[in-house]
Amino acid sequence: MKKNLEILLAALFAFGCVALGGCAVYKAPPQAMFDFGPLPAAAAASGLDGLRPIGVAEPSVPPWLDSHEMYYRLNYANDLQLHPYANSRWSMPPIQLFEQRLKLRIAQAGGQVLSASESASNVPLVLHIEADDFTQTFDSPAHSGGQVALRASVFSGRGLLAQKSFSRQADAPSADAGGGAKALAIASDAVIAEILQWLTELPPKQ
Repeated sequence: MKKNLEILLAALFAFGCVALGGCAVYKAPPQAMFDFGPLPAAAAASGLDGLRPIGVAEPSVPPWLDSHEMYYRLNYANDLQLHPYANSRWSMPPIQLFEQRLKLRIAQAGGQVLSASESASNVPLVLHIEADDFTQTFDSPAHSGGQVALRASVFSGRGLLAQKSFSRQADAPSADAGGGAKALAIASDAVIAEILQWLTELPPKQ
């Protein structure tokens, strides 16, 4: 009887060691990191000859967008609730990805993005971006899209020269974080293309 008890205690001890060892070596699932991908090939430059040198101010965003979190909405369940993906993140806050892409696109189109010091000394046009939405939205469990909405304002000195709202949506190729990142990159590129066209149509500086 005593021997059987010793065997039972040894088995329980070994089981406990295995359980504790399993806890010790457990690793959380790796974080998937997303950005907008490589810059697409330059589009036709026709109609963009009027791009003037411009400064790009630091964008304004609501607090919930000023992070690396990737957000989505389940419009078919509760379109008032935002959900962050647990194991997927942006490589930097999405509005910074947008700003980076915008500057690259301006340069790609033959425009000139002025630095902060050049903006201060030459008092050029300055573009301000205010982001309103940058989320993946699901209208069903199997279908989603990326929604980008923002306001763009151009200032000449301290005076407002022009202002316009932009909004684009793109279907996601898959109902997950990767599909949302792709859709938001496509929607962002579409908004940027509209902003570039708008910049060429601005009235003369006051």
